[in-house]
Amino acid sequence: MIGVEHITSLLTLTAMETVLGIDNIVFISILVSKLEAKHQNKTRNLGIGLALLIRLALLFSISWIMTLTMPLFSFFNHSFSGRDLILLLGGLFLLAKSTHEIHHKVEGDDNTVAVNTKKISPTLMLGQILILDVVFSLDSVITAVGMTNQIPVMVVAMIISMVIMLFSAKAISDFVEKHPSIKILALSFLLLIGVMLVAEGFGSHLSKSYIYFAMGFSLTVELLNMRFRSRKTRS
Repeated sequence: MIGVEHITSLLTLTAMETVLGIDNIVFISILVSKLEAKHQNKTRNLGIGLALLIRLALLFSISWIMTLTMPLFSFFNHSFSGRDLILLLGGLFLLAKSTHEIHHKVEGDDNTVAVNTKKISPTLMLGQILILDVVFSLDSVITAVGMTNQIPVMVVAMIISMVIMLFSAKAISDFVEKHPSIKILALSFLLLIGVMLVAEGFGSHLSKSYIYFAMGFSLTVELLNMRFRSRKTRS
């Protein structure tokens, strides 16, 4: 029987999973923008679909997930678990990718970007998306397990959040691509998330609420700046 606590858990977890999926969407949107237009929608949807499959697979492997928190080895008096290594490698990958993309946007030549875009393979791009899908999915599943012990609730919440992501991904992607300043801001967010993942890999827990507040505040200021520039241009 479905009780009030189940509905409350479902709504809360769906909201949480949707918020946690925003950085995934931003990362996928920035990557697929480097592909030819005919490959972008398909690759983006495949990336989000793979994220859902990975989340569900991890969810039904909770006993294995729990073993990832067990120490594997120690280095300079600090113990590293499987989860730590995944977060550390994922964070380093995100730092490297975000830094490269920011440098490419700030220092790169638009003509070079246009030429290189046609040479990028959708399969190679999907591989990069898959790497971060694993990292973001691990974080998402651990968060879900910490909020409720009801597997059906977690499954439904993840499916709903992924459906929301599928419907909003193109709009977010188009918006980010249309406004260069938002794209740089989004890459800066991913850089910040990469730092957080590396810190967590080394055992330093950082509250995501602070990071998401900073992201939300920065985005609000940038939207106000865009509004101001738009009005100034019209006048």
